[in-house]
Amino acid sequence: MTIAQRRMVMVVMFCHFIAAFAALGMPPFFALILSKSLHNSNAYLVGWFYVVPTFFTALSSPWWGLFADRIGKKVSLLRAQLGLSASFLLAGYSNNTTLFFLALALQGMLGGTFAASNAYLATMSSGPALARSLTLMQGSARAALVVAPAVLGLFAASVSPIELYRYLALLPLAAALLLWLLPEPAQTAQHDDYRPKNTVVGQPLLPANNVYLLQFAFVFATVATFPYFIPYAQGLGSVSVELAGLLFGLPNLLYLVTAGVLTYRFGQRASPAGLAGIFLLMAIALFGQAQTQSLTGLILWRMLMGLAMTGSFIVLHALIAALVRKGNAGRTFGWLESGSKWGAVAAGLTAGALVDRLGPHAPFLLGGGIMTAAAAWLAVSSFYRRRTENI
Repeated sequence: MTIAQRRMVMVVMFCHFIAAFAALGMPPFFALILSKSLHNSNAYLVGWFYVVPTFFTALSSPWWGLFADRIGKKVSLLRAQLGLSASFLLAGYSNNTTLFFLALALQGMLGGTFAASNAYLATMSSGPALARSLTLMQGSARAALVVAPAVLGLFAASVSPIELYRYLALLPLAAALLLWLLPEPAQTAQHDDYRPKNTVVGQPLLPANNVYLLQFAFVFATVATFPYFIPYAQGLGSVSVELAGLLFGLPNLLYLVTAGVLTYRFGQRASPAGLAGIFLLMAIALFGQAQTQSLTGLILWRMLMGLAMTGSFIVLHALIAALVRKGNAGRTFGWLESGSKWGAVAAGLTAGALVDRLGPHAPFLLGGGIMTAAAAWLAVSSFYRRRTENI
């Protein structure tokens, strides 16, 4: 990477972080917003509102990907940041549940900063360099997921939660200004030849549809446990809400600590067969959490989950980078973002149905089963692919 490229990557990552800070930090306060600001006591709406942005992002991401390829990656990224700002502002001035629902729907339809940021980065690098950039971008999302609820919780004690949206609207607006100051990729390429060429850099390790399905399965398996982890941890006994929240964020903290080292050591040797082994570790970690009876056991299984999650992202990023070309970056990341969001929506709905029937350990068993099936498919397909190549 050139020095100019590194600086641009850091700016894009920082801008995504401050946008994700608001988008990921506010959902834990939906119950307060409903009861105190919107004067609505229907608890089921909390779950519905939680998936509204995800649902509409899943619908709109492929179309915004086409827009990015046709109009420009930078324009698409600015559009996503400004769309978030507008939706946050509408949410901040909502005075009923219908208007708040509309604001969340617009957040999903007009946002999509993660896919737009990745598509912009693909105009500057390809192959392993792009895979490392994607890992950094995922780190910004993990950091926002860990930091935002705690920081916003401090402000929520003195400011109405729904009014926080008015101030948070300034964050993506500031991000758009910073991104607007970045050079156009085509202009930068006149001086630094680091854009991916139209020629094929290397053959994809897996077909695009297979990578989309693997991303869907991975997101499904991990997100299925999110809504139910804290009450499950408290059910082990003597686990406070604060400690349960810390354990919830432990895998994300491990990602932030280990992603750089693991990318440096294993990123170049990423393969579908390697992903099969990592998915199997993830399955073991999820099954372990389902059967543990102690706080110590839960901590150890969460740590294993964090390492497996980090490894999964690193290999998936390598598989994605092998697919991306300058002309299809928007479509590729649009479909990836859509698949991820559909995985989250499906996970929430399925896990909710299973918890009512089988109990709080069901989401962990569900996630472990999905990861086991994905690992088996990868192992079998890798075996047959090697056998075919040797004939």
